[in-house]
Amino acid sequence: MRIGDLNIEVPIIQGGMGIRASMSRLAAAVANQGGIGVISVTAIPGDEIRDEIKKAKSMIIKKGGALGVNIMVAASNFAEAVKISIEEKVDVIICGAGFSRDIFETVKGTGVKLFPIVSSLKLAKIAEKLGADAIVVEGGNAGGHLGTDKDSWDIVEEIVKGVKIPVFGAGGVITPEDAERMMSLGAAGVQMGSRFIATEECEVSQKFKEIYVNSKEGDVVQIMSSAGLPANAIVSSFVNRVIAEEKLTPKNCTSCLKKCSRKFCVKDSLIKGHEGNSEEGIFFAGKDAWKIDSILSVEEVFNLFKSKVIKN
Repeated sequence: MRIGDLNIEVPIIQGGMGIRASMSRLAAAVANQGGIGVISVTAIPGDEIRDEIKKAKSMIIKKGGALGVNIMVAASNFAEAVKISIEEKVDVIICGAGFSRDIFETVKGTGVKLFPIVSSLKLAKIAEKLGADAIVVEGGNAGGHLGTDKDSWDIVEEIVKGVKIPVFGAGGVITPEDAERMMSLGAAGVQMGSRFIATEECEVSQKFKEIYVNSKEGDVVQIMSSAGLPANAIVSSFVNRVIAEEKLTPKNCTSCLKKCSRKFCVKDSLIKGHEGNSEEGIFFAGKDAWKIDSILSVEEVFNLFKSKVIKN
């Protein structure tokens, strides 16, 4: 598919997963398979953002894919991360966990494509009017921070019919059959996060990946993140403490969010989760992550999904 002058061989976006769950190695592997590989640059230092983009570019050896970054609008480093991403000439900026009107003017004329994440037809139309190149429509069944309580299956078709730009459906796409279902709603492609956690190239710990593989239906619960947004996570000791509203006030704060409840540190909890710390970590995951039954290479994932998302 073509989006302006950007040619995407396989319309699969690898969801941006922070903190440091989707970095250069995973993003490059996805781009080399013809998809859009995404580095999550939220709440990481500017020098590291620049280095990860350069590393990913050095590892991308095949044409047909693209390199993107995912930046939370709610993050304190949003403007800086956008600036660096433009300077380093990424192909796509994907932004969610809030909506920024300013970014459209910032990106205009740079050659970088802008894909806002939205969860309603109203925001989709606003994004289109402001100049979005495509949109990612994310339902409440996705992993991480959420903008709606409606599942992707309930909102994608309406938004596809309401806008003229390409729509990527996100939330609930775990199996090839899920991707086929999303495409049947009119989506131009899909965004998958959870499925790419359980890949060899993802730089989280083996334990984190095994928690996905060993999870069962119903193991994903909703919590209220300190970012002020609901989020889906695999049940764990720490998640139970968050749900019980225990006092988990962080001792140290780096002010990584523009607004934070400070009931717990979502950044530190995610990092500990990615390290496999089941006592102090949070394991963000889509509601249907329990469908993942194996750790595959990125190439194997693409081999399973390609035929379902490429329109003939």
